[in-house]
Amino acid sequence: MLNAVFVVLVIASVVVAAWTGGLEALNVALLDSAKSAVKLALDLVGVMALFLGVMKVAEDGGLLRMLARAVGPVLRRLFPQIPADHPAMSSMLLNISCNMAGLGNAATPFGLKAMADLDRLNRVKGTATDAMVLFLAINTSGLSLLPTGTIALRAAAGSAEPGWILLPTLIATTCSTTVGIVAATLLARLPRYRRDASDADPSALAHETASSEPEIDRLEAESLARRGPRPRLAVPVAAAVALALAAALVVDLVRHGGGGALASVQRLATLWLLPLLVGGLVLFGWYRGVKVYESLIEGAKEGFQLAVRIIPYLVAILVAVGLFRASGAMGALISAIDPLTSLVGVPGEVLPMALVRPLSGTGAMGVMAEILNNPALGPDSLVGRMVSTIQGSTETTFYVLAVYCGSIGVRRTRHAVPACLAADAAGIAAAVAIVRVLAG
Repeated sequence: MLNAVFVVLVIASVVVAAWTGGLEALNVALLDSAKSAVKLALDLVGVMALFLGVMKVAEDGGLLRMLARAVGPVLRRLFPQIPADHPAMSSMLLNISCNMAGLGNAATPFGLKAMADLDRLNRVKGTATDAMVLFLAINTSGLSLLPTGTIALRAAAGSAEPGWILLPTLIATTCSTTVGIVAATLLARLPRYRRDASDADPSALAHETASSEPEIDRLEAESLARRGPRPRLAVPVAAAVALALAAALVVDLVRHGGGGALASVQRLATLWLLPLLVGGLVLFGWYRGVKVYESLIEGAKEGFQLAVRIIPYLVAILVAVGLFRASGAMGALISAIDPLTSLVGVPGEVLPMALVRPLSGTGAMGVMAEILNNPALGPDSLVGRMVSTIQGSTETTFYVLAVYCGSIGVRRTRHAVPACLAADAAGIAAAVAIVRVLAG
């Protein structure tokens, strides 16, 4: 499916540019997009090395297994084919948690680790399993409780109510996630998608689940081997650090709490959550006797290797999207469907955001910023609130699919694209509808 999308985007771009005289812009976009893809991958190296390193510390300390057991009842219902204490459960939990908190940069390494863990249960390498597709659908549905980046852009654009989008975003993202889960589950039952699946046969599924047990035992044995005795002063030191951080957090929130509860929540999410996550996991690893530095280095090596592996997939998807925009094909598509969308109450100004968002995160951010800073519209207009809600409640679907599947060499994505696009469509439709209702 990704192959078909790539071919359509590239061929349509070349044809439209040839007919409209946009070949010069197409040439510039071709080279710039390729350079941007490599730059983006290099920027990800440090982030991925850091977070996969910290995640390795948590894994060696046994925290991931604790988290997996805590959310076992929920994840087991969604992923019955994955053993409750398999590392994939913990990786998916951390990825989803970071996405819900608006920490997209932190979520990516955890998501790539989750895909690698899920691939260990995959009997047919290169083909996405049902669990992978469901995880991708949840990931690309934009599940978010705190769209901090969007709120910050609205505030920078002079919005009188930058946090107005919290409730509509929560409703829209709930709709998109629900539709994504349902679509991934139902599409998996169609013969077309079951035929090439490694988990289509119940006997194969049973074999996958059973074969993961030695892997679990091996990982547990490796974790114990890297774990030494607990430091003598571990309990009092950990308690003192936790109390000091809690006191500092309370003082900081009181000192900067003039903006009310919303400002406090936003400050907690944007300034405190990431340092607390990294510092807390390092402290936990030390408390459990893990050789933190050595463990972090080992995980960071894996993060570096992952970042290098995704470069070709980033180049492919970003070049295709860049060509599609530069050729004028995107504008032509918007003009063609504008009369139809206007009939169902979708303003024409919202269409670029709805079409660009699944393709390009930076492109969608640029479209939103242009609308928010447009004197004729603005952040608190109906259109401004709609595009802000769409940005906060959806995800760059094709980017996520290309990077996540590419990191483990999955080329046959089965029903991942239609399931994820169904989630996108539901999120966009819900965002438009709920903003109309709440804005009066």
